[in-house]
Amino acid sequence: MEQFDWTQVSQIAPEELPDVITTYLIAHQTRDIDSAIAHYTIDAVVTDEGRDHRGAAEIRTWLGRAATEYTYTTTLTAAYRADQDHFDVLHRLQGNFPGGIADLHFRFTLRDGLVARLIIEP
Repeated sequence: MEQFDWTQVSQIAPEELPDVITTYLIAHQTRDIDSAIAHYTIDAVVTDEGRDHRGAAEIRTWLGRAATEYTYTTTLTAAYRADQDHFDVLHRLQGNFPGGIADLHFRFTLRDGLVARLIIEP
């Protein structure tokens, strides 16, 4: 997978995010796993907590585990664009996980109108 320099971004209004990202985030937050999976390319990779989840089966398992492991709310706090295929969406999570509050970047790489890569990190 490509290495991308996420320091070269410009802030945008959340309304300027591509539809695939906004509809994915809604599916992710409402724990609609089938809809969330439909937003990924067939060879997509999600990195969360330093671990890669490759392809629909692994991503589905990751989404299912994330949906049941903790209870939390998510607030979009900022959105950034690097180019037409790279977007960074900053979220504040509050819930019953260790620490209780976390600010996380959801870094999207798009290909052909779908999510090819998602990196979730502080």
